[in-house]
Amino acid sequence: MRYAHAMVRVSNLEESVDFYCNKLGLVEIRRKVMEAGRHTLVFLAAPLDVENAKQNRTPVLELTYNWDPEVFADSRSFGHIAFHVKNIYEYCERLLEKGVKINRPPRDGKMAFVRSPDNISIEFLQDSPPLDPKEPWASMKNDGTW
Repeated sequence: MRYAHAMVRVSNLEESVDFYCNKLGLVEIRRKVMEAGRHTLVFLAAPLDVENAKQNRTPVLELTYNWDPEVFADSRSFGHIAFHVKNIYEYCERLLEKGVKINRPPRDGKMAFVRSPDNISIEFLQDSPPLDPKEPWASMKNDGTW
């Protein structure tokens, strides 16, 4: 067995691709427009996973956009998507510069959370031992839920 992908439904494909690719830094690997099924699938990979994703088609995040409008109800059954980053403070600073709200700042030098346009919780983890706490992160309060 090997992990393939996780799928999240999105209500606005352009807004979601902008968020996941231009703000978070994921890379679009491929796109399928399914006329008969009236939906579009966009497959994304983290930058360090791009070559593997292109060769093996894993691991990826699948964005599913159904052409007919639907309302997504909040659910606690799906927890979050997580990514490792080289420097959590620098990464979160870039997110703030791009207008992404940090719901749970990296006060501990290890972990932060944001929300997608469709309210999917996304976790970022320091890809090494935690960094030493530093300002402004150490004293930042949570903003919303994650």
